[in-house]
Amino acid sequence: MDIKNRIDELRETLHRHNHNYYVLNNPEISDRDFDMMLKELESLESAHPEYYDPLSPTQRVGSDLTKGFEHVTHERPMMSLANTYSIEEVDEWAKRVDKTLEGEDYSIVGEMKFDGTSISLTYKGGRLVRAVTRGDGAQGDDVTANVKTIRSIPLQLMPGDWPDEFEIRGEILMPWEVFERLNAERAYNEEPLFANPRNAASGTLKMQDSREVAKRHLDARFYYLLSDNLPFDNHYENMLAAEHWGFKVSKAMALLKSLGQIDEYISYWDDHRKELPVATDGLVFKVNSLRQQLNLGYTAKSPRWAVAFKFNPERACTPLRFVSFETGRMGIVTPVANLEPVQLSGTIVKRASLHNDDVMQELDIHEGDSLYVEKAGEIIPQITGVDLSLRPSGAKKVVFVKNCPECGTPLTRIFGEAAWCCPNKYGCRPQITGRIEHFCARRMMDIDGIGEETAELLYASGLVTTIGQLYDLKEEQLAGLDRIGPKTAARIIRGIEDSKKVPFERVLYALSIPNVGETTAKRIAMSVVSMEAMEKMTLEELTAIPDVGPIIARNIYDFLREPINRANIAALRRAGVQLEVAAEKLIPSGDALAGKSIVISGTFSHHSRDEYKEIIAAEGGKNVGSISKKTSFVLAGENMGPAKKEKCEQLGIPMISEDEFLKMIQDN
Repeated sequence: MDIKNRIDELRETLHRHNHNYYVLNNPEISDRDFDMMLKELESLESAHPEYYDPLSPTQRVGSDLTKGFEHVTHERPMMSLANTYSIEEVDEWAKRVDKTLEGEDYSIVGEMKFDGTSISLTYKGGRLVRAVTRGDGAQGDDVTANVKTIRSIPLQLMPGDWPDEFEIRGEILMPWEVFERLNAERAYNEEPLFANPRNAASGTLKMQDSREVAKRHLDARFYYLLSDNLPFDNHYENMLAAEHWGFKVSKAMALLKSLGQIDEYISYWDDHRKELPVATDGLVFKVNSLRQQLNLGYTAKSPRWAVAFKFNPERACTPLRFVSFETGRMGIVTPVANLEPVQLSGTIVKRASLHNDDVMQELDIHEGDSLYVEKAGEIIPQITGVDLSLRPSGAKKVVFVKNCPECGTPLTRIFGEAAWCCPNKYGCRPQITGRIEHFCARRMMDIDGIGEETAELLYASGLVTTIGQLYDLKEEQLAGLDRIGPKTAARIIRGIEDSKKVPFERVLYALSIPNVGETTAKRIAMSVVSMEAMEKMTLEELTAIPDVGPIIARNIYDFLREPINRANIAALRRAGVQLEVAAEKLIPSGDALAGKSIVISGTFSHHSRDEYKEIIAAEGGKNVGSISKKTSFVLAGENMGPAKKEKCEQLGIPMISEDEFLKMIQDN
C-alpha cells in the first residue's frame, strides 16, 4: 500500500472512531489503539506535507456536539492532553520541560485522570451560571439544567476568596456502584449495556429530561481553575482553594519535586486506583507554576506544560471452550464465549458476551482459539482479539446459529440492527418465562416470590404458560411444587392479590410490549387513559401520542392484535387488575389552563418536560404534540426548534416562556 492510500485509510478509520466515541458514545476500540493510529497518521503527515488536509483527524479534537442543546463557544479552548504509555515517556516529557525552562526550579502536580466526560463550569458572584461540555474544544453543548442535578457540584459556593467570575474544569463521572446497578437494569430489560462508566456518564449528561439525569446519581471531580483574577500563582494552591469553595478535588493530587517521585507516584496509583469508587484511566502531570505554564506554551493541540499517562488495561489470553447462543425475553439471541477460567482485575472470568453476529465476524473466532479478554471499564469482561499464533491447525470458524437454540425456529434479522431474533414469541420457553418473570418483578406488578427460578418452575409444571394464568393459581397448587413450601405459596398468592392494585402505567410496563419501557409506559397511560381505549386506537392515533414514534406505535398496534395478548388482557380484566388510570389522577387540581391546547417545545430549567405535562393536565389543559390553528400557546423553553418558531409566527400562536408560564399558574 502506498503512502497516500495509507494516509487516506487512517483518516477514514479515525473519523469513524471519532464519531463512535463522541457522537454515538459507543467506542469500538481502546483509547490506546486509537492513539497509536493517530500517532502513525501524524508521523506520515509530517513526513509528507504534500498530503496536508485541514479536515484530517490530526487537525482537530473529537466532537460530542448534539443537535438537542445550544452550542456555546468556549472563552478559552478546551484542549486535549498528549498521551504517554510508559514511565520512560513521562520522564522524557519532564526532561523537555527542564530544558525549556533552562534549569529553573519547578515542581510537578500529579493528579488522577478520571474516566468521565469533560465539563466546563462558569461561576459569577459565587453562583453557577453555565455548564458546557468539551465538544470539539472550541465550542460545546450547554447542559446547565442537567448539571444542576448533580449533587456534588455546588450551585452556590462556600464563603471564600473566590474571584467574582471564573471557570473551573473537571470530569462528570458515574460511580462504579451506580454503573453496575444501571447495567443490571439494562441487562434485565435486554437493552444494550454501557461499555464503561465514561459512556454511561456521557449518555446521561445528554439526556433531554433532567429528572431522569437526577436518577442516575452522577458525580464530578475538578482539576483546573481559570480566571483573570486567581487567588494564587500556582495550580496546586488554586485547586486547594477550589476545594475550600465546595468543589470535589481528588485527594490523590500531590506536589512532586523529582523524577523519582513521579515514578513512585505512577507505580503507587497503578495498583491503588482500583480501590477508588469511580473509574480512572491514567494520571496527569502538570507544571505547577502558572508563569512557567505560560512560558512553556502550547502545540496546535495540547499544552506543553502537561501530559497524560494512560494505564494499560489488564489483559489475559485464555482458551475458548465453546460459544453458546442464548435467547432472551425479547427473543434476541446473544453469542457468549465460554472460557477457561482466568483471573482478571481481581475476579475469575469464565464467560464474556460476544454481543452479536457482526462482532463475531469482526473477531473471526475459530474453534479452539485463544482469546484476549479485558475488563471494559475494569468490570465487564470483553473479548478484544485472538492470538492467531495459538490457533489449532484446521480449526473451523465459529458461525452464528441459523435457528433458535431453544425452540429451533429460524432466526430473523432485526431491521437496521445487528441482532438476530427468534420470532416464535409465544412458543419459545425463555421468551415465555422471561415475560412471566418481568411481569412479576418489583417495578412492574411486584409479586413477591416469583423470580427467575419460580417462573421456570411454574412454566415447567404447566401451571403458568401465560401471565393471565397467574390469577388462576391456588395456594394448594403452589405448595405441591418443588422448593415451594406453604409459607412461600401463601406469600405468592398474597402478592398476586395485591398486584390488582398496581396502577395502570405499571401494568402497561409489565406486559413486555417491545420498546415500551417504564417512562414510555407512564406517558402512554396518561395519554390513552384506559386499555380499552388503547385497544381501539388506529396506528395513526398511536403515533400521535406525545413521545411515541412510528416504531413504538407499530409495536403496540401489533401487540394488541395478537390473540394470546388479547386473551391475557381479558384475563387481567376479569381478575380485577387496574387497566385504566385512576380517576383521582385525571381530576384537575386547578383551572388555570381549562380548555387550552398547549404544545411543549425546548429544554427547561425549573421542571422536566414530563412534569410540565402533569402540570398542564392538573390545571385542566391538554398537552398536544404539534402546532396547529387550535393551539392556544407554545410553552417555549431553550433550544426551541426554528421550524416550530416559524410556524408559530405564521399562525400567530403565542410563545410563552417557562417563567411566564409558572407565573400564569401562580397568579391563578
